[in-house]
Amino acid sequence: MTVLPQGPEISRRRLLQFGGLAGLLLGTGTVAGCAGPTGLPGPSTLTLALNRSLVSLDNKLNQFDAAVTVQRAVRQGLTAIGPETKPVLVLAESFVMTSPTVWTVRLREGIKYSDGTPLKIEDVATALKMYQQVQGSFVAGFFPEFPTVVPVDDRTFRMESKKPIPILDSLMSMILISPAAKNKPEELQDGVGTGPYVVTKFNRGAGTYSLRRNENYWGTPPAVDTVEVRFLPEESSRVIALRSGEVDVIDSITPDSREQLAGLPGVVLKEASSLRLNQIFYNFRKPAGHPLADVRVREALSWAVDGEALVKNVLVNSVSQAEGVTPSSLTGFAKTGAYVYDPEKAKARLKELGVTDLTLKIIWETGEFASDTSVMEALVEMFGNIGVKTQLQQFEPGGNILAWRQGKEGDWDLLGNGFSSPTGLAITMMQGMYAGTAEKEKSRDTYQGYVKPQVQAKIQAAATEVDPVRRQQLLAVAQQAIWDTWPCAWAFVPKSVLAHRERVGGLSLAPTNSYPLSNVRLEA
Repeated sequence: MTVLPQGPEISRRRLLQFGGLAGLLLGTGTVAGCAGPTGLPGPSTLTLALNRSLVSLDNKLNQFDAAVTVQRAVRQGLTAIGPETKPVLVLAESFVMTSPTVWTVRLREGIKYSDGTPLKIEDVATALKMYQQVQGSFVAGFFPEFPTVVPVDDRTFRMESKKPIPILDSLMSMILISPAAKNKPEELQDGVGTGPYVVTKFNRGAGTYSLRRNENYWGTPPAVDTVEVRFLPEESSRVIALRSGEVDVIDSITPDSREQLAGLPGVVLKEASSLRLNQIFYNFRKPAGHPLADVRVREALSWAVDGEALVKNVLVNSVSQAEGVTPSSLTGFAKTGAYVYDPEKAKARLKELGVTDLTLKIIWETGEFASDTSVMEALVEMFGNIGVKTQLQQFEPGGNILAWRQGKEGDWDLLGNGFSSPTGLAITMMQGMYAGTAEKEKSRDTYQGYVKPQVQAKIQAAATEVDPVRRQQLLAVAQQAIWDTWPCAWAFVPKSVLAHRERVGGLSLAPTNSYPLSNVRLEA
């Protein structure tokens, strides 16, 4: 955990220092001495360098965007989200809504796990139970209700619910299937799955994984024999490792790194639209009477944020300001408003509300989004301009920010965070972020304590509406209700950007900031 100094100074020195360091290391040939891996990848080995530590190949508790690439190379779901953010069949041969509260599913024939055991209906039923039972589940919050599995024959079953779940085929893409006997309400550390690769070695603490081709894979065998996954938290190290040929792919790069890499021989940049919303989210666990418990204060603070300057000068036009509470790239998005910069109005409103001597504590984890530290430093100056002091507390990857976010370690006021919709649907993001209940808050399974019963009711109405036209209308109503509670000081929609060596072929970056490893090939 790193604590940055307080103060109003705004600077991009980190980026400048980063650029200078990269040049120095390349010039002096000390690449291998940094945090990067040693040795070049073999001709049949693909090496990935992630910006965040991959703590497991299960996704019950964690799923940062780039992790999806590796997790789904080992474990698979009944469906997956395809290139156009539509559900496609994976382990399911068919997946059909046969009544408003019933979906009928048939498994593909002859599918086996990497250990040779067959895929069974029981495994699907157990997986659903395990995702429900794990505390702090990343996935559970996306489901308005978990369906019940009712077997019909050896390969066919019904998924029944009390209320309609019209997007169940999309939601089931997030449930990764494991053998029932080995599944637990926790993140599984071994790698038994039906995917194209198996785990041969891993170090959860270091975030390193070694994968090899699954000889029992039911689909087309992958072209690459082995995959090495590394965790390189420093972006300068990732860029140097890519330029030197020590790794093949790096993800989540900043605009400055993109400028460095653009046009370099042997390096290819990939860009895709994003399903992610990055935001400066308020802590909704403040007691009554606290300034941040007042929606008028939350809105006034947002007037201090010069979003256009952040987009242009800090994020170098690589993002766009949000125009609602979900990204415009999501199906079901509704425009609800705009962030307006007016510091004089902010000062006047805070004075009118009697808010004086306010100090804000902003927390975030390194790598949460590109240029995160520079954004936070800019916020220190912007809030300072309206007389609000700011403290920054930065957490290193793998630290205990989750406990802080759940209110178990200490108090804070704003969180620099990002949230994706793994299904490409607005309702999924709304369900995960804004549909908190008092019951979920008891176990801290809400999004930063956001519990608004009137909002939750509108989200549930949209989530259970079968008619697509009516559902869109309800989605718009729910998104406006969320916007009116002013959950963020500022929010923006980034693009997904990665860079890879020219020898890597077949890499198709999806809006989920992931790509099928089974399609990747290595060229001579």
